Amino acid sequence: MGLILDTNFIIVAEREAKRGVTTTIDHFFASRSKENFYITFTVAGELACGQSASPKRDWERLCRPYPILPWSSDVSWQYGEIYRALAAKGQLIGANDMWIAATALVHDIGIVTNNVEEFRRVPGLTVVPY
Repeated sequence: MGLILDTNFIIVAEREAKRGVTTTIDHFFASRSKENFYITFTVAGELACGQSASPKRDWERLCRPYPILPWSSDVSWQYGEIYRALAAKGQLIGANDMWIAATALVHDIGIVTNNVEEFRRVPGLTVVPY
């Protein structure tokens, strides 16, 4: 099994590392030492938007520890499924979050996030708070 790390997790990890205090992240990783961790193409893109990821070598440093799960036609189809299900309930979430959720569902893995309320709207998605 594995888990996708949401953008907010990577940002918290980066902020803690800069302050020299990695309590939240260290405890999380210690409690899940047998897990494989990934990011999605969308998370990599969101990280590229941030100031802490500029220049490109800093973005590469943020992404390097985690395999990046790519886009695929199955991910696109799953995105559409999520969109239709949430739109029918009037509970849409952000487009990037739907891409992350679609990637997780296609790969049958969960998402580590502090954006629990939104991701829990996605049917069948495993959401792991930190």
